[in-house]
Amino acid sequence: MMDVKLAKTAGFCFGVKRAVDQVYEQLEKTGGPVYTYGPIIHNEKVVEDLEKKGVQVINSEAELKEITTGVVVIRSHGVGKGIYDILQKPGITIVDATCPFVKKIHRIAAGQNAAGRRVIIIGNPGHPEVEGIRGWCEPSALVVEEPDQIVNLPVRREEKLCIVAQTTFNYNKFKDLVEIFTEKGYDILDLNTICNATQERQVEAGRIASEVEAMIVIGGRNSSNTQKLYEICQKECKNTYFIQTLGDLNPECVNSVRSVGITAGASTPKQIIEEVHTNVRIKF
Repeated sequence: MMDVKLAKTAGFCFGVKRAVDQVYEQLEKTGGPVYTYGPIIHNEKVVEDLEKKGVQVINSEAELKEITTGVVVIRSHGVGKGIYDILQKPGITIVDATCPFVKKIHRIAAGQNAAGRRVIIIGNPGHPEVEGIRGWCEPSALVVEEPDQIVNLPVRREEKLCIVAQTTFNYNKFKDLVEIFTEKGYDILDLNTICNATQERQVEAGRIASEVEAMIVIGGRNSSNTQKLYEICQKECKNTYFIQTLGDLNPECVNSVRSVGITAGASTPKQIIEEVHTNVRIKF
């Protein structure tokens, strides 16, 4: 019989569950329209279910400015100060579902920027969480994702820097990038703002991947934290597969191995994880 190891940390983290619950809560308690600024989480199944129930996704500031009434839920990734300013209208109710760990980075970024330190964000520049952080320390903030970007960074040697991280960034990579800043002699205040749940999930995923013949990582295509899990697992197990649902899993990938590991990103619903786990354990 196949040995299947399911990560204990797989699935919704605290911040994601809190955000999703708040949207469903608003659907139950309000008679007016409910909007989310961007998809509430990076999982297509959850977003589709909410849309069927009447939740509308707002994808741009231009669209947001057109809204005159209803509830607008700010997703777990958070937003910049400018979005709050746009939403200050008489007919709009703001429900702030920003993850508390992300909120903490907003306070740090705003405070250090005001104190004269240039904020360096270690993360994916196109990710909504990073865009939101930048919105609290513009215009001088810079985003770094790879070591070679530090070489030509437009920062003067005498500048004081504050380094923060996207909450779902790879912890080991963050340490390596901070080390490069240190070696270059910059005056830095480095703050590891990667959330504990992310670090625990990454460590557990890597450990399980090192112990099995095949590894399955479940999550949305646009989920940054799931992509990081995939990269970590792939380093430990060459037979690592990134799927959104059970339907994406090719049986041939796992039916010839004796051990399989399963983990999932922070935006992956429990029922999807259970479906994959059950089918792999029983059928393969």
